[in-house]
Amino acid sequence: MEQMRILSVNTGQAEPLQVGGEAQLTGINKRPARSSVHVSELGLADDAICDSDHHGGPDQAVYVYSANDYVWWSQALNREIPYGTFGDNLTIAEFPDDLNAGDRLLVGDLILEATAPRIPCRTLAAKMQDSSFGLRFREAERPGVYFRVLNAGDVAAGDPVTLVEMPGESVSMLEIFRAWYQLQPPPAVLQRIMAAPVAERAQAKFSAQLKAAESAGLKDS
Repeated sequence: MEQMRILSVNTGQAEPLQVGGEAQLTGINKRPARSSVHVSELGLADDAICDSDHHGGPDQAVYVYSANDYVWWSQALNREIPYGTFGDNLTIAEFPDDLNAGDRLLVGDLILEATAPRIPCRTLAAKMQDSSFGLRFREAERPGVYFRVLNAGDVAAGDPVTLVEMPGESVSMLEIFRAWYQLQPPPAVLQRIMAAPVAERAQAKFSAQLKAAESAGLKDS
């Protein structure tokens, strides 16, 4: 297997987009940077985060998408899908199909830790000009991964990437992604998610579901 490497570093400015019949500012329109970009604990320099309730923050500072998944989408949609289309900050070649929460990527001085899968929203559907794209994205199970920044650094297209897997038991991004859509995930799955270093937004959602399951006396079958 070839070594992972960054194919594109993508940032976006705040731009209006018609979402649900009204114009909203969004930073989803990412474009490849022409030079190296500094990455701090809050993400890439000059990358706009307009909906801070659902995007960005220390636990979801960097969004990574696989170059192989771009090939898959280009074939599925029968058109070329440029890097950055899905709002990814880093497009990486040979990116694994799945990661565990806590797995790390090393890019020079930069250290990233996997925290959550991307959950599709209305903004992505609007960007793709397809109101049903959220469902299609969900069914494809190619969500990409959010990362927190453990150590800041600069990144550029062509940089090699090293994967360091989290030791011990964790929970995978696809498990979290699938659990997100369940009305009541099994308590054992929720407990594994809560024990892993997942993003705060996911922690809050699954914590509430776990409390509800415990209050109802639910057990794994």
